[in-house]
Amino acid sequence: MSASRSTTLNQLQTPSISIAASGPIVLLGRFLFVLIFLMSGPRHFLSQTINYAAAQGVPLASIAVPFSGLLALAGGLSILLGYRARIGAWLIVLFLAAVTPMMHKFWGVSDPMMFQMQFVMFMKNVSMLGGALLITQIGSGPWSLDARTK
Repeated sequence: MSASRSTTLNQLQTPSISIAASGPIVLLGRFLFVLIFLMSGPRHFLSQTINYAAAQGVPLASIAVPFSGLLALAGGLSILLGYRARIGAWLIVLFLAAVTPMMHKFWGVSDPMMFQMQFVMFMKNVSMLGGALLITQIGSGPWSLDARTK
């Protein structure tokens, strides 16, 4: 490898923003990522949500749906605060891995509009699953309770 190519690779790997300056951006990213879990988690305790899940074929919906709400809330708060965020992210992974194929079965929908809606919801969850997996490996970053202990 030539010297100029090596220098270029090093420049690409060097962060363009300092760790300290990235704190507010990472905090905002964590907030935006978990907002959906914190807003929808409490709805998992409503009878309408439990009944809808039961109609979708979720087994033991009266137990599974509130439990999934607990996973969403605990994981979301953990990531937002940056307290044991990697564990919180695994809770979100568990939540999404269970909920996504059970609640967004686009492959079994014949109505084109419902197919499209369920497909978009499925892909949204897959995308969030990717984000949660990143957090399981990278952690919460600066401006987090986890960072204070380092």
